[in-house]
Amino acid sequence: MSSTLAVDVMGGDHGPDVVLPACAQFLRQHPDSRLLLVGQTQPMAPLLQSLRLAGDARVQVVAASEVVASDDPVEVALRRKRDSSMRRAIELVRDGQAQACVSAGNTGALMAVARYLLKTLHDIERPAIATYLPNQKGQGTLMLDLGANVDCEPLHLLQFAVMGTAFAAAGGHAQPTVGLLNIGEEVIKGNDTIKRAAELLRQADAQGRLRFYGNVEGNDIFKGTTDIVVCDGFVGNVALKTSEGLAQMLTGMIREEFTRTPLTRLAALLSMPVLRRFRSRVDPRRYNGAALLGLRGLVVKSHGSADAFAFEQALLRAHEAAQGEVVRHIEGILQAMHPPSPDQFVPAPAA
Repeated sequence: MSSTLAVDVMGGDHGPDVVLPACAQFLRQHPDSRLLLVGQTQPMAPLLQSLRLAGDARVQVVAASEVVASDDPVEVALRRKRDSSMRRAIELVRDGQAQACVSAGNTGALMAVARYLLKTLHDIERPAIATYLPNQKGQGTLMLDLGANVDCEPLHLLQFAVMGTAFAAAGGHAQPTVGLLNIGEEVIKGNDTIKRAAELLRQADAQGRLRFYGNVEGNDIFKGTTDIVVCDGFVGNVALKTSEGLAQMLTGMIREEFTRTPLTRLAALLSMPVLRRFRSRVDPRRYNGAALLGLRGLVVKSHGSADAFAFEQALLRAHEAAQGEVVRHIEGILQAMHPPSPDQFVPAPAA
C-alpha cells in the first residue's frame, strides 16, 4: 500500500548524505509511495542526480532555507527558524499534503515544533515518545514514554497505553498486550501513581478498550512478556539508554575475547554465522524510528547519528503508522472510553 511521507533531509548528524540514500532504498522497497524531500536545494541536488531521484515522479523537492542544528535551543527552532526543513516538513503533515513526517533532527525542537503546529488530540494531555526495543521473541517491545514527560499522572500513563495500542496494532500486533513498568509484579507494589494507573488500565481492559497484562519489571521488556510497556519519561529514557549501553558493551566484549589469541580468532571465524545473526538481532539500527504519539498528525524521530539503513527503518515506521491510520485509531479508542454526555447534544431546530 502507498503512503506520502515528508522527509526532513537536512536533519541529523549527516543530513542528505544519509537521508537521500535511505529514501532511494525505501522507494525501491515501496514503489507506490511518495516522498516530499524538504531541505536546501543546493546541497541536495548532486545526490538527487546520482541516486536517480531527480525527475522521479514519486519524489517532490520542497525548498527550505534554514536548518535546525543539534544544539539549537527550542526557542530558536520554534520562533526564529520559521523556514527550517524540520518546520516545513511538519507543516506538510498539518496541511494534509503528507501522512507523516520523518526527521533525524533535534528531539526537543522536533517535539516543540510538532506540538505547536499539529496540536494534541482531544483528551490527550501530553504527547509521548514511543519506539521498539529488541526482545527474545524477535518482534520487539514497544515502549513509551521515552523522555518527553519526566513526571506523569495516572491518566497520562493510561493515555500512553491507548496510544501505544494503536501504534502497535498498525505495526502488525493483533490485540497487543500492555504492561505497566513497576518494581514488582504484585498489585501492592509501586508508588501511588503506578497503583492508580493500574486501576485505570484494568478498567479500560474491562471495557474492552485495550488488553492490560498487569505490572511488569525491567527484564520483561527484553523477554517480550507484553507487546507494550508503559512508564513515565524519566524511567523510560534511563531504561532506553541503559539497554543501548549494555548492547554496545556486550558487542565490544565479545569482539575483544574473539580477537585475544590466534586460537580465539579461529574460533571467531568458525562462529561467524552465529555472530552475524546475533548482531542482527540486537542491532539498534533495526529499531530506529521513535513515534511522537498524541498529536493530530504523525511524526517519527530518527536517531541523529543514524546511517542509511537505520534511517530507512524510520521511514518504514512512518509508512506502517500511516497505513495503519494510527491517529484515527487513537481517536476512536479515546472516544469509546469517553463518550459524549447527553447534555452535549443540541437538538435540531424544528422544521
